[in-house]
Amino acid sequence: MTREPSQWEKIVADNPQHSTWYVERFREMSRQGNDLDGEARFIDAMMPRGARILDAGCGPGRVGGRLHELGHEVVGVDVDPVLIDAAQQDHPGPRWLVGDLAALDLPDQGIDGGFDAIVCAGNVMTFLAPSSRVEVLRRFRAHLAPHGRAAVGFGAGRGYSFAEFRSDLATAGLVEELSLSTWDLRPAQDQSGFLVAVLRPA
Repeated sequence: MTREPSQWEKIVADNPQHSTWYVERFREMSRQGNDLDGEARFIDAMMPRGARILDAGCGPGRVGGRLHELGHEVVGVDVDPVLIDAAQQDHPGPRWLVGDLAALDLPDQGIDGGFDAIVCAGNVMTFLAPSSRVEVLRRFRAHLAPHGRAAVGFGAGRGYSFAEFRSDLATAGLVEELSLSTWDLRPAQDQSGFLVAVLRPA
């Protein structure tokens, strides 16, 4: 079966400089002193020190890098080698891997699953190939420890409705424990334009 390219891969195919632009955008925001650590603070608050955390769709390492600085053991995976190269340069310490989240099998690479937490930030779910969404969520479930939790955040109006996401969760064997509208713990509202969902295995 032919693999459907992700939305991110389509963007990069249309504009090969997009990944480099993306990396430099966040480097510039960091130089300007912007607060880029909201997602990392959220995950850190959920976890004991030294937790094993998977940064799924890690991009250039902004979230996973900060979690490593806070004392956690981090593995980051992204389909884009340019972003992984930037993560390795800017945030040494975590293990950064090029990989397709829909084919994620870290034990096959000698890395134990059993993560205490998975963070999937930066609208990653909306950049996936639509046909791969359920499988990605299944892979999240497979990589969580029995007590583990995943936090997924993405915005509305990006081609993946919150209702579709919740239906996919049920298919993938995940339960939504907590729904928020931001990474800074604001409650979810009916008209919220963003969803942060904390998930556990069913």
